Amino acid sequence: MSADDDDLLERTWHHSRFQNIERLVALKEKKGVKISLAFPTLNEESTIGKEILVIRTELMDRHPLVDEIAVIDSSSKDKTRQVAERFGARVFDSKTILPKYGSFRGKGENLWKSLYVLEGDIIVWVDADISNIAPKFVYGLLGPLLEDDKIGYVKSFYERPIRSSSGINPSGGGRVTEILVRPLFSLFYPALARLVQPLSGEYAGRRSLLERLSFSVGYGVELAHLIDIYELSGIEALAQVDLDIRVHRNQTTAALGKMAYGILGAFFSRAEKYGSGKILKELAGYHIALEREDAAHRVQKTVISGEERPPMISIPEYREKFGKKE
Repeated sequence: MSADDDDLLERTWHHSRFQNIERLVALKEKKGVKISLAFPTLNEESTIGKEILVIRTELMDRHPLVDEIAVIDSSSKDKTRQVAERFGARVFDSKTILPKYGSFRGKGENLWKSLYVLEGDIIVWVDADISNIAPKFVYGLLGPLLEDDKIGYVKSFYERPIRSSSGINPSGGGRVTEILVRPLFSLFYPALARLVQPLSGEYAGRRSLLERLSFSVGYGVELAHLIDIYELSGIEALAQVDLDIRVHRNQTTAALGKMAYGILGAFFSRAEKYGSGKILKELAGYHIALEREDAAHRVQKTVISGEERPPMISIPEYREKFGKKE
């Protein structure tokens, strides 16, 4: 274990440290940066309106901390896009962004494409299914980036109530983290095991860092980012903020199995890329689940995309739009 393995714990804060929003606005103006917030969505009409309203009211109208709010949508079948437009967000259908490069279904795809349409120097991504949305979900992530120029990427963590047959338990979410990701990090990347919730859906980063990252289009995007940032910039580029409690939909065990499959694929690809391990055989191309049918079990195979988008800085249209060199 290296001496810096606990370094991340020194950059772990509670959101209340950053609750003076006027101070954050002053820091933003002093540094001359623009801040963008994006929600990746798929059929979120029941929550997206409130999320946009709360953030827009408090962090745009009352305090000019956020400069733009956008929704990057995966062709929702409900009224997500209409609701988002009504509450004042810029709305994009993911498949219409950089259409030359095709389109995939997945959160990571929406995050990758958001880099092209957003204008900010700092990007905040927040999931669109949060029932208890509050300004802290945004200003808590922005605080470390505005205070310390050496920090490039900030993760959230929180208590995650979980619904069960007996009601709602105050904690119990984050099952894939504790059963899969933390053991993997403990074995291969002990410094990253200090992340309380490495798979949390709310995080923020500097464009100058995000544009250099590959994006897994599916479940592996969060884990892949953390390993890539660790390898590119070191543990000192990461920080984490406690947002108290997050209330959202809980996944079924079957869905979590598919998520774990996608995360493992992203991990194995990076283990080979960075020399942490070597895969000696071709991996199967689908997730296998067993479903009980009458007195027998039936095999259900699901193809889970391991597709990765290249760093956005490698896309000519992006470099032209933002005046960047590869």
